[in-house]
Amino acid sequence: MKKNNQKKHTIQLICAVALVIIGCGLLIAGFIIPPTGVIHSSVLIAFGEILTFVGALFGIDYHYKIKQS
Repeated sequence: MKKNNQKKHTIQLICAVALVIIGCGLLIAGFIIPPTGVIHSSVLIAFGEILTFVGALFGIDYHYKIKQS
């Protein structure tokens, strides 16, 4: 049971880090890339903010779950 729980925490940490990196990348892309008409920069910024927020929540949840066990 402990090993399965550790695997779940590792996957959660990887997802959190990936979401934060992708979210930050989209935020940066929203400021750098001029609007080409395909994807408006406000859409990139909003999606980047959502991914960054979700990644942060995953990370906070991970931190307290590890601290508990």
